[in-house]
Amino acid sequence: MDVGFGAPLRNLEDSCYDPWMESCKHVFQISGLKIRDKKRVLVQRIRQLGGKYIGGSVYQQASTHLIIPQVLSSEKFLAACAAGKWVVTPEYVLDSFKNGSWLAEGPYEVSISTDATSSFYPVRQWREKVASGRLGGAFQGWRVLLKVQEPARRAMFKRLLKAGKAQVYNCPPPSPASVTHVMAKPITEASEYHNAPCYPVSHIVQHLFGSNLVDMKFDITDDHPAKKTKTESVVDVDFSKLESELRDYVIKQEGRPRMCFLEFLGYHDPHSPQTQATETDYSNVASMIECGLFIEALDSIRNAVFPGLVPPAPNLVSLLEYAQQGHATSFFLRNLRKVMYNLLITNPPWMAHCKVRKYFSQVLQCPRCKAGLWPFLETAISYCLSTGVSCHPLPGPALPTLLQFHSDLLAFVLKLFQGELHSVNAGDCVLPERRGVSFAPASGSLLYGTFWTVWERSTLLSQAVKQLTRLLLQAFIEDCVHRDEKQKLRLADNLLDLLSVLVEFWCQQHFKLNQTLVEKGLKDLAEHFAVISQDVSPVVLAELVVRITSTRLKLVLADGIFRSLCCRNGFTVGDEPMSFKKMVLSYLPALGNLAQCPSGARLRTGPTPHSGASQGAGCSADCSPVNETSLGKENVPKGLNRFNAAGETLLHRACKRNQVETVLQILVLPGTDINVKDHAGWTPLHEACNHGSAACVEILLQHRPVPILDNLVGGVSPLHDAVLNGHMDIAKMLLEHAGSVLLQQTDGNGHTALDLTSETTQREELLHSAHVGDSALRNFSTEVLNVPLLEAASSLLANLIFTYRREQGLPHHGDNLSITLVRALETYSPQKVTSGWTDRRVVRLVEDAETLLELGRGGYLGQVSQAVRECKEENTLFLMEILEDFKYRGEMLLADL
Repeated sequence: MDVGFGAPLRNLEDSCYDPWMESCKHVFQISGLKIRDKKRVLVQRIRQLGGKYIGGSVYQQASTHLIIPQVLSSEKFLAACAAGKWVVTPEYVLDSFKNGSWLAEGPYEVSISTDATSSFYPVRQWREKVASGRLGGAFQGWRVLLKVQEPARRAMFKRLLKAGKAQVYNCPPPSPASVTHVMAKPITEASEYHNAPCYPVSHIVQHLFGSNLVDMKFDITDDHPAKKTKTESVVDVDFSKLESELRDYVIKQEGRPRMCFLEFLGYHDPHSPQTQATETDYSNVASMIECGLFIEALDSIRNAVFPGLVPPAPNLVSLLEYAQQGHATSFFLRNLRKVMYNLLITNPPWMAHCKVRKYFSQVLQCPRCKAGLWPFLETAISYCLSTGVSCHPLPGPALPTLLQFHSDLLAFVLKLFQGELHSVNAGDCVLPERRGVSFAPASGSLLYGTFWTVWERSTLLSQAVKQLTRLLLQAFIEDCVHRDEKQKLRLADNLLDLLSVLVEFWCQQHFKLNQTLVEKGLKDLAEHFAVISQDVSPVVLAELVVRITSTRLKLVLADGIFRSLCCRNGFTVGDEPMSFKKMVLSYLPALGNLAQCPSGARLRTGPTPHSGASQGAGCSADCSPVNETSLGKENVPKGLNRFNAAGETLLHRACKRNQVETVLQILVLPGTDINVKDHAGWTPLHEACNHGSAACVEILLQHRPVPILDNLVGGVSPLHDAVLNGHMDIAKMLLEHAGSVLLQQTDGNGHTALDLTSETTQREELLHSAHVGDSALRNFSTEVLNVPLLEAASSLLANLIFTYRREQGLPHHGDNLSITLVRALETYSPQKVTSGWTDRRVVRLVEDAETLLELGRGGYLGQVSQAVRECKEENTLFLMEILEDFKYRGEMLLADL
C-alpha cells in the first residue's frame, strides 16, 4: 500500500501501513507505559515472536492488541474498547516470550478489582460482541454530527467514534434525518440539529462503561475522555528548564574544536627536558653565503637546529632568496625544505617566547621587499598559477623545480598555521599530564598578523582573505582544466586547507564573546564567494565544497553557492538563517527548479572570476530576494510579528479574512515562513482553505518556496479542509497545482477527499482537476533538462544537510535531552514550547527537531519533485539516501516515546 506523504506516526522501523499487517494476528500498540527501557523490551519481544508494533500517540485501526499496565483514560484505550480489540497487560508479551509462542489472551485481559473477590473487565463486553459478529463496534448505527471547534480535539473524538463504527460528519449531511447524535463541546442552544438529541462528548465514555465508571474512577468532564493532545496548549507550561538545557547543549556544540591535528602532539614541549645545544658558531655560515657557497652554508645549518637555538634570520633569508632566483638544484631545495620543517618542529612559535614568533615573521617574507608574510605567500601562489603577479620579478617561464619550491613553501606555512590553530584548541583543553604547558596568545600569532590588520580583526572578510578566496577559486579552475599537471602541486587543496584553518581560527577567537559577529563574518564570506564565483561552473564549485575539511566553512560556502545557483537561474530562496527546516522546505523544492533549467546553462569552466569590489556590492543586492533597507516602514504590515492566543501570525489572520494585499506584503518580506504553524499546527494555507479565501490560496500557490500541500493536522490536509467546508473552487485549484497525489491522502479515518464528496458531479470535477494537474506536472517535472546542474546542486545540498547535522548536532535516538525535547513537541506545538525564549539558536534547534519528527512521520518528502526522485545519477541518488536516513532517524525518535 502506498503510504503517501503526511502519513500518521510510524513505528520503530516499519510503517504501520505494512501490507503484511493486515494478515498479522498480533499487531500491538502501547499506552501508559512510561519507563522507556520496559517499553523497549516489550517491542523487542513482540518482534521476536513475529508480531508487529505501531508507535505513535494516536489510535491506529490496524492494531489488534493494546498493551496497558492498568485502565487509562487515554485515546488508545477508549478506541480499542470501542473497536472490540484485545486490551492486555505487559505480562502477556513477556510470558508468551518465555513460552516461545503466543499464549491465550484471556488471563491477561485488563481488569479492575471491584472488591476482594470479584473483578470487572471493562473491554470484555464489547470485544465479545464484536468477535461474535453481533456488532461491528460499540457505536454501530450512530450517525454523529460532531460540533467540536478545536481541530485536534475534533480529530481525536472522530477517531474514537470511527473506531466504534460510527459515521461522523463535520458539517451537516445532505439528509438531516440521518443524524442520530449531535455531540458538541461546548453545548449551546444551537447545538441541536433537526431534533436530533445533543450530547456532551463525555457521552462517549458513558456509553462504553455505563455504571462501572464509578469503579473506574474516570473523571468524566468535557475535557475527557482522552488525554490532552499535542495542540491543546492553552495551559501554561514552564519550559525554562528545557530552554536552559538546550542552550547549554548549543553552547557546547558551538564551542568544540572543529579541526584537530594530532601530529602536533609530539612537537617539542619547552617545559619537558630535552638535550639542547648551548651555543653554535654561525659566523662561518654568513661567510659561506657571502662567497656564494650556498650548498655548504645550508649543510652547516641543517645539523645545527635545536630547541631554543636557531640560525640567524638573515642567513635563512639569503638562502630563500637564492632558491627564488631559479639557480638552485632540486637537491638544495629539498634540503632547505627539511631545514625549515626541522626548525618548526624544534621551535614551534605557538609554544615559545615571542622572540621565536618574531624570528619566523622575519624569515617568512620576501627577501627583497620585506613586506610581510602575506605578500610572500601571494607571490608563491601566483607563481604556481603562472599569473605573473608578484611583489618583484621572478624567473620565467615557470621552472618545474621552482614551482615545486613555491608549492612547498605554501605547504610549510600551512603547517605552521595549523599548529597555531592547534594551540588555540589545546589551550582550552590541556591534558592533565601537561598542565604546565603554556601557549602563545592568539592575538600575537602569525596567522592573525598575516590575514588581519589591527583594524580588520573584527571582520572575517579582510582584504587578505578576499584575495585568498580569489586565488583559491582560480586554482580550482586550473585544477579542473589541467588536472594532471596541477594535482602534483596540490595547490588547490593547500589553499582550501589554508582558508579552512584561518576561518576556524577567527571563529574560535570570537564566538565566546560575540556570536552575532561570527555569524555575520561567515555570512559575508559566503556572499563574497558567491559573487566572485558567479561565472564558474557549478560542477567545479560542487567539487570544491566536497574537498573542504572544515565543517563550518563547508556549511557556509555550500549554502552561499546553492543560493547563488538559484539566483543565477532566475529564482530566489529565502535569506533567513540556515536551518534544517529551511533546507527541507525551501532548498528541496528549489532543487526541482534547477533540474528544469535549460541544458548547458552556466556549465562552462568560465574565465577568471571578477575581482572588483563594486561588482560584489551590486550582485549581493541582486542575489538577495528582497533588500531590507528598501522596504520602508510604511510597507511593513502592522502587527507582523505578533502572535495571538492561538499562536496565529498576521499571515494566518490575513488568510482567514482573504486580505489579499496584506498577504502580498507579508510574502515579499525577507525571512517570511509561508508554512508557519499556529499552536494547533495549522498553516496559513490550511486557514485559507478552511475559510474559503480563494484569492489568498492562489497567491500562496504562486509563492516560492511553495507551501506544503500534503501537511496533515489531526488527519486533515488543506484539500480535506476545502472539501469538508464546501469550497470546491479551492479544492480544484489545489489539485490542478499538485495533481492526483493529493487524492491519495487519507484523513485520520482513512477517507480521501473523494470520499468526503457525496455528489457525483463534484467527484468528476475533482478528478478532472487532478488529471489537469498530473498533465501539467508530467510535462514539467518528469524529465531532467539539466543533469549536470542537478548533479552539482544535489552534491551541494547533500553536503549542506550532512554537514549541518554534524555542525549543529540534531537530536538523535537514545539521548535523554532529545527524548525530553521530542516528548515536549509531541504534546505541544513548537511555538508553545519556545514561547518567550530569547536565544534564536535554541529556537532553531527546536524547529530542527520538529522537522526531523515530521520526516519520521512521512511528511515533507513531497517537497522533492518527481524529476529529482526519478533521477538515477550518483549525487542525486546519494541525496535521496541522506533524506531517507533522516526519515529513519525521525522514526527512531518517535519510537522513544
